[in-house]
Amino acid sequence: MIGIGVIGYGYWGPNLVRNFAQVAGARVVAVCDQRAERRALVEQVYPSVKTYADVIDMLNHPALDAVVVATPVSSHFELALMALQAGKHVLVEKPFTSTVAQAERLIKEAESRGLTLMVDHTFIYTSAVRKIKELIDSGTLGTLYYYDSVRVNLGLFQNDVNVLWDLAVHDLSIMDYLVGASPTMIAATGMAHVLGKPENMAYLTCYFANNLIAHFHVNWMAPVKIRQTLIGGSEKMIVYDDIEMSEKVKVYDKGIIISESEDAVYQRHVGYRTGDMWAPRLDNVEALKIEAEHFVDCVRNGRRPLSDGYAGLRVIRILEAASYSMANRGQPVELSGM
Repeated sequence: MIGIGVIGYGYWGPNLVRNFAQVAGARVVAVCDQRAERRALVEQVYPSVKTYADVIDMLNHPALDAVVVATPVSSHFELALMALQAGKHVLVEKPFTSTVAQAERLIKEAESRGLTLMVDHTFIYTSAVRKIKELIDSGTLGTLYYYDSVRVNLGLFQNDVNVLWDLAVHDLSIMDYLVGASPTMIAATGMAHVLGKPENMAYLTCYFANNLIAHFHVNWMAPVKIRQTLIGGSEKMIVYDDIEMSEKVKVYDKGIIISESEDAVYQRHVGYRTGDMWAPRLDNVEALKIEAEHFVDCVRNGRRPLSDGYAGLRVIRILEAASYSMANRGQPVELSGM
């Protein structure tokens, strides 16, 4: 049995504990939270789970093999490093770390100790995103032209991170998984409308080497909740609406046709192709359940996680560069090191 310990029993912690408690071959043995009322809740729901107020005490639990960090991003690096140095496998909630340097340090530590390091990029384990990945990899969409994402709602204002680190991190992790390539340059603009708070709305553009362009719009001050992504290819186009209950993914046989005839050389006549729309069947398995099972499998068999430390690093590199660009009114930032 793989013994799992969860640090942080706030918003996401209960979901993690519930799912890991159901994974075959694993059991939740410990939960750590500084708040007595949260520990009391764990003890009420999971009487067999040992609770701790101090992380060091939890790391000394004799049956503990792996640690899940579900705390504010500012504490991710310190807690994950402590767990790795204690010889524990680690799953870190997103955003992975606060800086690129921290992410690189955790990857190095895990590799030197032969430990599994994984980032909680939950969306890539959803049936919708897995289906889109299948369609892209099979060539159904053809050459990818653009990736356009909108994630807006009213609230919840964060104190420790701006809206890019809070909302765009989801879509960047999805894009990283689907596209399978890293941008060469990014540019970001944003604005803070509440005094003393970080930027509450932002626009991020990622440029790729093969004419693919990706754009992200995130906002804490929108009157409606929108979770929509458009992916355009040379053969097909996809609309992914995470709020849609029955048809989250729709594939459109639409596009453009450019005439290459001699008469059209100077005009470059553009025609339009309009075909059918179809919605692929998706399973109803909870993404976090799949992710928890994947983490346990990687720990047990030494496999490389789908959302490993490098996936987390790639997202943090974009976010760090985006924050710099935003602070400098949209100045483009090269990402040649990616």
